[in-house]
Amino acid sequence: MKHLATFGIFSVVACLATLHAQNITRESIPGVTNFARVDTTIACAGATTPAAVAGLKKMGYASIINLRLASEAGADVDTEAAAAREAGIAFVHLPFNAAMPDPVVVDSFLKAVTSPQNQPAFVHCASGNRAAALWMIKRMLLDSWDAERAGSEAAALGLTSPALKTFALEYVRSHQAR
Repeated sequence: MKHLATFGIFSVVACLATLHAQNITRESIPGVTNFARVDTTIACAGATTPAAVAGLKKMGYASIINLRLASEAGADVDTEAAAAREAGIAFVHLPFNAAMPDPVVVDSFLKAVTSPQNQPAFVHCASGNRAAALWMIKRMLLDSWDAERAGSEAAALGLTSPALKTFALEYVRSHQAR
């Protein structure tokens, strides 16, 4: 009985977290890891193969924002950029190192993701963790969401790193003070 009560509490918490987030749809897309769409605004994902790029264009995405470092295993940034050119989709490479997050990259991300010609945007890294962290920053700074609501959505999109969440919150705090 005690286990059922605990399960019930976690279920309620999970449901509340989902209510705070936008409508997030998870789909299985060939060549894309951890695809999660936020309404029609954006999709966050993990590793994405160059072969998946044409399909993303057909899905209606205007841009791909790749947060992977070129040195990451399997990143293949140049081939993905070429596939984007061939498919007619904008390609923005913003290498974001999760071990040493650079606020300048976040500044560039915010400009890219809010640029009208890049919307809707497909944002990806290796797992979805960095993409979700940067989206959380966008939600808090530009959409005026509170940390709980933005954090819930980011978790649903794939943010699992406490260090990246802390970085996101500190970035927002330092930029709100300006």
